[in-house]
Amino acid sequence: MSRRRKQKRPWFVRHSLSIVAAALLLLWLAGYLWLDPKSHLAAFCGNAIADWSGSLVIILGTKFLYEVGSPESKPVRGRKPNPWVELLREHSLLIFIGVTGIGWALLFWRMTPESKWGQVVGNILSEWVQMAGLVFLTKELIEVGSKE
Repeated sequence: MSRRRKQKRPWFVRHSLSIVAAALLLLWLAGYLWLDPKSHLAAFCGNAIADWSGSLVIILGTKFLYEVGSPESKPVRGRKPNPWVELLREHSLLIFIGVTGIGWALLFWRMTPESKWGQVVGNILSEWVQMAGLVFLTKELIEVGSKE
């Protein structure tokens, strides 16, 4: 498909994956807020919050950030004159996941793990560790049949 045809698509269509993922995350948040915390459906919504927040980070992170050597990341083009700025740019995806993961870890540390939101934040923290691990591992490891 030519570049010209892609630009004619409406804004919503060009960003539909991130919009729908964000809408689903909001749906799970609303469900978790309004449902009985002891119900199975609320437990499902709490777990889905972690899963969909991680999905949204990967969708947007791989769209705007970089991780040199990871086939899932967009390629880094050009170079910055300052080597520290270049290092930060080349690893911006993993740095973003790491810094926000530290934030989730600190929040989880201050919460009661068995509380309603403590379980959700614990699941989000687990999701962040998994994302960081996958971004890091895909730099060196491959899986036959996957995008390589």
